[in-house]
Amino acid sequence: MNVKRIAKSAFTSFVDEIISSRRVIGVQAKGDRFDFDVLESAKDMRLDYDCTIQSPKKYFLPPAEPLLTFEVGGGYESVFDDSEFVLIGVHPYDMVAINQMDRIFSQDNYDAHYMRRRNSATIIAIDVVTPSKNVFAGSMGTATVKEGFDILLTDIGDVYIAEIASPKGELLFAKAHGAVSATQEDLKKRQKVWAENEKKLNKHQLKCRPSDIPRLLDKAYKHPVWEEKAQTCFGCGSCNLVCPTCYCFNVQDDINWDMRTGNRQRVWDGCLLDGFTKVAGGHEFRKNRADRFRHRLYRKGKYVPDKIGGEIACVGCGRCIDACLPDIANPVNVYNRLVDDLGLK
Repeated sequence: MNVKRIAKSAFTSFVDEIISSRRVIGVQAKGDRFDFDVLESAKDMRLDYDCTIQSPKKYFLPPAEPLLTFEVGGGYESVFDDSEFVLIGVHPYDMVAINQMDRIFSQDNYDAHYMRRRNSATIIAIDVVTPSKNVFAGSMGTATVKEGFDILLTDIGDVYIAEIASPKGELLFAKAHGAVSATQEDLKKRQKVWAENEKKLNKHQLKCRPSDIPRLLDKAYKHPVWEEKAQTCFGCGSCNLVCPTCYCFNVQDDINWDMRTGNRQRVWDGCLLDGFTKVAGGHEFRKNRADRFRHRLYRKGKYVPDKIGGEIACVGCGRCIDACLPDIANPVNVYNRLVDDLGLK
């Protein structure tokens, strides 16, 4: 394990140096909120943020992404974006979500569009400094992360501890000046941050283990909570669109004005949206809002875990809670209700 310590001023200089030679994306203030955006200067970077509006998923699976161009009666050409970039400031729960997406898009039908972007990224993750008001990563086991990143930063007060975890991380961090090997005391301080974050990043306490959720949902398909929550659901899909583990998309062809050429693109879609399940002939097999609301929780708590080996497709970031106007999107509230009503036996 290659673990360094670096002064915060030296890390800022390091970021400015890599900005001069490649595209760097980092967290910046957007009014009283924060979001990922292209960095022009390291002074704009905020590593003490609470939670970003959107997750970094958008850099691997963009909201709208061209897949190919075509000519009517002619050929087609795939469109790929594999330009290299550095992504700075990914919180552990978002790193876990990216790791899940990696498994999903690399299994079965390998998704070359997603994987090219993913392989072109160098990720600098950072342990949370400021817990957000609705985070529950502690309950989901995602307050810390051990894999997926190229470099992991931990703020221990006066310096950052930097764990370099990959050849890409080694190559990038070689540009940093003033970094020295971390001491045992540094590692103890980092361990203390991890232990504290397990507790602090838990504003909504889950009454069961994440691994219990699939078994809980086996008994809950007819439970009245789905209809009750759907009564005030707007069906806006905001919970889907801010979720770092939602990956559903629609594919559409657009013809240019010449009526000969066009492009095919995929765009984000969400299971809460009316028409998400509409198929040929106008048939819609989840027409009721309660069915769509239920599907969102089953997808996170059962369907995706069945697909990727049991890991729950909710990382506790709390964005869905922030985005939901009628305040019904909190997965913890639903799962806790089911625990109370149905038990875990």
